[in-house]
Amino acid sequence: MKNNKIKLGNKIISNQSLPYIIAEIGVNHECSIKMAKKMIYLAKKGGADAAKFQTYKAELITSKFAKGYWDTKKEKTKNQFQLFKKYDLFEKKHYQELSDYCKKIKIEFMSTPFDIEAVDMLDKLVRFYKISSSDITNFPLLKKIASKKKPVILSTGASTLKEIKQALNCLKKNKCKNIVLLHCILNYPTHNKDANLNMISSLKKKFPKNLIGYSDHTLPSKEMKNLTTAYILGARVIEKHFTINKKMTGNDHYHSMDIKDLKKFKDELDYLQTIVGKKEKTFLKSEKKSRKFARRSIVAKNFIKKNQLIKLSDLICKRPGTGLEPAKLSLIIGKKAKRNLVEDQIITKKDIN
Repeated sequence: MKNNKIKLGNKIISNQSLPYIIAEIGVNHECSIKMAKKMIYLAKKGGADAAKFQTYKAELITSKFAKGYWDTKKEKTKNQFQLFKKYDLFEKKHYQELSDYCKKIKIEFMSTPFDIEAVDMLDKLVRFYKISSSDITNFPLLKKIASKKKPVILSTGASTLKEIKQALNCLKKNKCKNIVLLHCILNYPTHNKDANLNMISSLKKKFPKNLIGYSDHTLPSKEMKNLTTAYILGARVIEKHFTINKKMTGNDHYHSMDIKDLKKFKDELDYLQTIVGKKEKTFLKSEKKSRKFARRSIVAKNFIKKNQLIKLSDLICKRPGTGLEPAKLSLIIGKKAKRNLVEDQIITKKDIN
């Protein structure tokens, strides 16, 4: 596996790094700057690398007749236009204010543009772009984003390998070189049986030149197992919706993580780092004593007289490993003993001619 590297904001992400964590606030702020800032603050406190929003105007993203595709038991709005219209009140000045706040508390500001105008509006506010799964075949938008010549994170929910390849080609042809692919299931929420995290491994094999990540829409568990499993499988950018309170009604709150979940995920990552350790195979300093006393040495099986020709039948291999190791039996067999060797004596080079 190539050690691909990409710079996201101030961080270099590679196959050997911890994941870049994106707290996807989206529109969970419900058009409240105060709530948006509180979510940014909590995301930073919880250990996220970036706080992400969504930038769109309902009229430019969906037909007024488009039906919803989410769990209507959790989000009662059944029409896409009506739902998007609820949350498209932020203007450039609002995103500027949120970007400035992110800089102040040192967390990366992100926002996904859903239309051409949004790409231009965000240009001076973001250091890299995120493209939604829903726009993977929206080549006009992809070309516009690529023209900014910034790194891109591309979600791949509900897409085929052919569509992913076509999107990558579109971005690359338009001068976008640094692209992260996110495995994603475009269901809200995603049931665990549909999470299909093995797709992360598959994407790594199919697209070895790209870093792979995961955008999660499952309900968060107490142990945050889905995210830690994604990391183990190779996800180096991890995105999940974020909220103040998962019990809030509507939109994405119910499948979001909160600060408690985020901190738990960070703790699990720290634990994994501790137990995973280094790749290079060698013995550890902590094993030095065990290496010495649990291994075996060549030992006199019986009394061996001085100048006696040593035979295999005169030797046995026993603990500790403070003498000649059994791999060196050939150095002793057929040689003469320099001195008398008693039964069970550990043999060293000084004991043979």
